[in-house]
Amino acid sequence: MLNYYFKDSIESFHRKSTEEIIGAITMVNQFDSIQTQNKSWEQQIPILKKALQGYDGDIFFEFSIPRMGKRVDCIVLIKNIVFVLEFKVGESKFLHQNIDQVWDYALDLKNFHKPSHHAVIAPILIATEAQHSYLTISLTSHDDNLIIPIKTNKNDLGEAILKTLLFFNDDNRLIEQGYAEGSYSPTPTIIEAAVSLYNNHSVEEITRSDAGAKNLLKTSSAISDIIDYSKTNNKKSICFVTGVPGAGKTLVGLKVATAHLDKEAGNTSVYLSGNAPLVAILQEALTRDQVSRQKGKGIKITKGHAKNSVKAFIQIIHHYRDAYLSDKNAPYDHVAIFDEAQRAWNKEQTVKFMRQKKNQPDFDYSEPEFLISCLDRHNDWAVVVCLVGGGQEINTGEAGISEWLNAIGHLYSDWEVCISPNLIDSEYAAIESIEKLKTQSVVKFNPDLHLAVSMRSFRAEKVSWFVKNILDIHLKEARETLTQISDKYPIVLTRDLSKAKKWLKEKARGSERYGMVVSSQAERLRPLAIHVKSPMDPVHWFLDGKEDVRSSYFLEDVATEFHIQGLELDWACLTWDGDLRYSEHGWQSFSFVGNKWQHIHKEERKKYLLNAYRVLMTRARQGMVIVVPEGNHEDHTRKSEYYDPTFNYLKSIGIKTI
Repeated sequence: MLNYYFKDSIESFHRKSTEEIIGAITMVNQFDSIQTQNKSWEQQIPILKKALQGYDGDIFFEFSIPRMGKRVDCIVLIKNIVFVLEFKVGESKFLHQNIDQVWDYALDLKNFHKPSHHAVIAPILIATEAQHSYLTISLTSHDDNLIIPIKTNKNDLGEAILKTLLFFNDDNRLIEQGYAEGSYSPTPTIIEAAVSLYNNHSVEEITRSDAGAKNLLKTSSAISDIIDYSKTNNKKSICFVTGVPGAGKTLVGLKVATAHLDKEAGNTSVYLSGNAPLVAILQEALTRDQVSRQKGKGIKITKGHAKNSVKAFIQIIHHYRDAYLSDKNAPYDHVAIFDEAQRAWNKEQTVKFMRQKKNQPDFDYSEPEFLISCLDRHNDWAVVVCLVGGGQEINTGEAGISEWLNAIGHLYSDWEVCISPNLIDSEYAAIESIEKLKTQSVVKFNPDLHLAVSMRSFRAEKVSWFVKNILDIHLKEARETLTQISDKYPIVLTRDLSKAKKWLKEKARGSERYGMVVSSQAERLRPLAIHVKSPMDPVHWFLDGKEDVRSSYFLEDVATEFHIQGLELDWACLTWDGDLRYSEHGWQSFSFVGNKWQHIHKEERKKYLLNAYRVLMTRARQGMVIVVPEGNHEDHTRKSEYYDPTFNYLKSIGIKTI
C-alpha cells in the first residue's frame, strides 16, 4: 500500500480553492512545509485545473515511491491511464536528470506496484516556462504500456493528456479500484537498501512481500534471536547463513547491523566485508546520502565527517583485522557480520601476507582463526555471523567456509554453532568439516538460516539456476529454465559488440544502470577496446551519472568479477574471452601469459575461473547480452576455434541471437 498527502476526484478537485488544497496537503505533510514548496503548489494547482477540465478520474498529490525515498508531484488516473506528473516550476529546459526522474517514478510503479503492472503509464515532465512542448506518444520495445516521457510546458499539459487518451482509446482496460491501496513489492539494489536501512527504514518498507522477502525476514529474525540468546546467557555463538546468488545475504547482514547500532543496548554490531569495491561503494553512497539529507534540512556537514560515522558501521575486513593486531583489547562491537565469509584467507595466504606486508613474523593464524579470536576476547558474550555464498571463491587463498568450521573445532570449541542445513550441499565443500565439528562443539541446524529465493532479479528468480545449468553443462535443464525466464528476463547473444551496446541503451530506461563486465583473465579483448587491466574506479563506475565518462553508462571502462561481486546492474553486457572455452570434454580454462594462452591445470584455479563467470552472469537484474567475439585468423591469440564452440554452445541452449 502506498501513501499520499492528498487525494480527490477530479470533479471535487475543481470545486476546491487552491488554499483549501494546499491546506489539506500540509495537514498530513510529515515534514515541515517550506515556503518554496507552498509556492510550487500554488502554481501547480491552477495548471492542473485547466488541463483536467472535463475529465472524470482521481488525482493524488505527493504520491510515495518508497524504494526511491521520494514522492511524485502528482498522479492522475483517467480511464485506463496512470499519468505520472513531475513539475519543474520556473524551469525553461527539459534537463536529462529531470526526464530520468519522471521515468524512474513510472518504472518503479510499472515494476513493483501491482495495480500498475497492466495499466498504461504515461510519465509527463512539465517544465513550466519551456518555450516548446514535445507531445509525441512513443512506446519502447519492452511492450509493457509504459510510454517514453512526454515533455510539456504549463500551457500544453491538457493537450498532452488528450493526445495520450486518444492514442490508447481502443484499450478498454480500466484502472482497478483502490489504486493506492494495491500491493507494492519493490526489489531494491543493495545500494538503495543500504541507504534506506541506514536511515532507519525497515526491510518491510523497501522490499517486496512475497515468499523470498518473507524468507529474508525470517533469516534476519533468526539471527537476532541468536544475538539475544547469546547476550542473555553470556554465550559466544557463530552462525552460518547460506543463500543462492542474489538472495539477499548482504541485505540480511546490513539489516542485522543497522538493527544493532544502539550503543545504550550494549549490543552494537559492525558489518565487515573483504570485498573492497563493495565497501567503498556503500561507504560513498551512504556518505553522499547523509550530506544530501543534511543539506536538505539546511544543515552543513562535511563529507569527511559524514564518512567517519559511516566507517564505524561498515568496514573492510582487513582494516578491522589490522586494528586488533595492535589493540589487544576486546572489540567495541559484540556482533561482527562477515559478508562473503567464504572469501576469507586460509592460513597459508594469511601468514604469508602478515609476514611480508605487515612485518608480523610470529603471526600463525588463518584469517577466520584470528577474526574469531578478536571477538573471543570479550569476557561475557559475542556473536559472529558468517554470510556464505556457494561457488563464489574467485581468488587465490580464499579458503571457503570449511576454514571457519575448522577454526571453531581447533581453537574455540566452547562457541555454539548455528548452521544452515544447506551448508552440507556440495557447492560449499564443507560436509567433512561439519561432521568433524559435531564431535567437538554444540552444533544446531536452523533452516531459517538459508535464503532460497533470488531477490536480485525481480523479473526472473531462476536466473541463477539457469547460469548454474550453463556452467554445469546441463543442456536440457538450461533449455527448460530459459523458456521459463525469457519472457520476463531477456537474454540475447551476439558476436558484435556494437550491437550489444545498442541493445543495452535501447533496453535501459530512466536511470536504469547498465555496463560491461568481463573476466579478469579476459586479456585478448583489447582489439575490441576492452582493456581489462586498465585502472577503473568502482565508486565512479557504480554511483556516477550518465554525464560522467568514468561511469558504467559510458561503456568504456569494464568491471571484472572482483569489482562487481555483491553488486548489480539493471542491464549487463558480458563479453566472453578465450580464457573459458566450451569443448565436448567440458570447460577448458586458460590464462594469458606473455604472448600466448596457457592451459590452467590446477583444479583450484579452474574453479576460480568458472566461479568468475558465475558471478558475471548473475549481476543483471533485468536482462543481459552476451558477446562472444568472432575471433581473427590472422591473430594467433584470437583464433576462431577459441570462441566458436562457446558461441555455438550458448546458441544451442536457445539464447536468441542479434
